[in-house]
Amino acid sequence: MKIEAAFGDMPLAALEDPRARGEFKKWRDQWADKPRTADYAWMVLARTISWGKDRGRVRTNPCERGGRIYRSDRSEIVWTEADIGRFMAVAPDHLKVALLMGLWTGQRIGDLRTVTWSAYDGEFIRLKQSKTGRRVAIRVGAPLKAVLDALPRRAVTILTTEKGTSWTHFGFQSSWRKAVAEAGLGDLHFHDLRGSAVSRLAEAGCTEAEIASITGHALHEVGKMIDRYLKRSEKLAEAAILKLESRTIQDQTL
Repeated sequence: MKIEAAFGDMPLAALEDPRARGEFKKWRDQWADKPRTADYAWMVLARTISWGKDRGRVRTNPCERGGRIYRSDRSEIVWTEADIGRFMAVAPDHLKVALLMGLWTGQRIGDLRTVTWSAYDGEFIRLKQSKTGRRVAIRVGAPLKAVLDALPRRAVTILTTEKGTSWTHFGFQSSWRKAVAEAGLGDLHFHDLRGSAVSRLAEAGCTEAEIASITGHALHEVGKMIDRYLKRSEKLAEAAILKLESRTIQDQTL
């Protein structure tokens, strides 16, 4: 075991020394080129010392709140039209509804999973975001409205399992991963639909303020997301060239 090999002969009293945390960090950082391995090693070490602290063997845990090396960057990952088509071709109907909800509202699955029918009045979905506490009122686009209006109300919540019961967190995640795998979409997550919604709204010409009013992001967050998601947008690039062509033709005509 890596921990025993490195610190097996370390006296318990040494954990009280302020320098112990630095030594543990040096040990972790030897796997800096493999951040997940480094974080896992730190987690195991922290839990091992925590066990001793809980049982009165040591008075302090120098590995508490050690931070993480690995950071998953999904800032440029969005669902393309092709991705959406592949998912819709193989996913069960109850998960298709979930995808449309995510795509047309830009909300987190934790909030959409618990949205009740009473929050939908036929025109708007109104909810309070659990993470931010922000209240949003989202006008339901025609494609989503057509689906919701035809959807049987089998539970208090709009989104349900195949059996018609409300989703649990782990139940939804498991079913979603299976559907994504069946569609051959690799590592796409439901949360990536949130960025896709921002991208689609921006490509449609919505302002940052308009987008923020739908997704619940802060204005500065929307600006950063647009910069990330749209910097390689073919639709915007095509629209820009068409505008330039139109302006050039007008100038030549005058």
